Amino acid sequence: MSFITVAPDSDFPIQNLPYGIFSTPDNSERRPGVAIGEYILDLSVVKHLFDGPALRGRQDVFEQSTLNAFMGLGRAAWSEARETLQRILSDSEPVLRDNADLRSRALVSQKTATMHIPASIGDYTDFYSSKNHAYNVGCMFRDPATALNPNWTCLPVGYHGRSSSVVVSGTPMRRPNGQTRPDDSKPPSVTPCRLFDFELEMAFFVGPATQLGEPIPMERAEDHIFGMVLMNDWSARDIQKWEYVPLGPFTAKNLGTTISPWVVTMDALKPFAIPNMQQDPAPLPYLRHEDPYNFDITLDVSLMADGLSKPAPIAKSNFKYMYWTMKQQLVHHTLTGCNVNPGDLLGSGTISGETSDSYGSMLELCWKGTKVVELGNGVTRKFLQDGDEVIFHGFCEGNGYRVGFGTCTGKVLPAHPL
Repeated sequence: MSFITVAPDSDFPIQNLPYGIFSTPDNSERRPGVAIGEYILDLSVVKHLFDGPALRGRQDVFEQSTLNAFMGLGRAAWSEARETLQRILSDSEPVLRDNADLRSRALVSQKTATMHIPASIGDYTDFYSSKNHAYNVGCMFRDPATALNPNWTCLPVGYHGRSSSVVVSGTPMRRPNGQTRPDDSKPPSVTPCRLFDFELEMAFFVGPATQLGEPIPMERAEDHIFGMVLMNDWSARDIQKWEYVPLGPFTAKNLGTTISPWVVTMDALKPFAIPNMQQDPAPLPYLRHEDPYNFDITLDVSLMADGLSKPAPIAKSNFKYMYWTMKQQLVHHTLTGCNVNPGDLLGSGTISGETSDSYGSMLELCWKGTKVVELGNGVTRKFLQDGDEVIFHGFCEGNGYRVGFGTCTGKVLPAHPL
């Protein structure tokens, strides 16, 4: 238990302690913090308390404007920091509890803080690792018998995205203009996107760097996975349909990607590990691992729209529907010797469940425009309209507590006039 009161339904009990970057009205400097209940523990104020062998002499990582330096220290430092945080925030430890001056400087109300992107993201890769989603999309555009391409069950399919347009939750997202060809009998034209969509995803941040030419083997993959965030990889479906042949996503995806501000560490998620999805055929030896590295993370999507008094729930999914694990994604990513750096971001791909109310995109929920999504009060949607706000939430349910990610939100703005 923490000496700080934490509500039972809070995403941020002492069992979680996610990291983020924040600033406050009285201090515009961006700095690392840890969420605990309704507060943020300012790590720049308590950095001197991290005096274990892995962090002694490296306490300056808690004064940086991003988490990159801390991510780069590796698992020994991450675990030591977590142990220190749980100790100084516990109800049996006086170092912070009984020091009114230190406590007043170190604890900040989340309501007064502004959250920022947690890391400087050098590279961003997005995978396509939910079998349900891949099958659904394949059925829409091909035939159920060939819904999955032959390579899909042999390797984690992915593409390299645009890191410059990754933004933190709460940042509005403008409807893109793009080249489309809705009528095959007419030439293409540039118009505002008509089929604007969200994609319910999660992503993980990479820890220590590797050298160019050196792959990460499976037995070391976990050492390079720092923690996870919620992610909305916004998608312009009509732009994508016209442009994706032959090289895949481009301007339909580079318009923006939203992530939640709090990075939940893998140590906090360990109690919620579940068996990996059975893979058939068995992957090649370099991709095999027996230890469970899938996670029971409940995910839900709500939509706030004109005509509604509160956000309408439209989907409920779970991270457990990942066919390829994060370790497999990272190992395959670096098989060629591709180097990674602290703060690199790797997305899961859209996460869809097995039932129609668990699909992770409007494309699936409206089944390519053949159905309407009921929001209540007579409001319906097929794809996103201007003014709509998309809200993701995710959490793991423990015994009397939850480990949550907060929310990942973004409101759709109108396209720039052409």
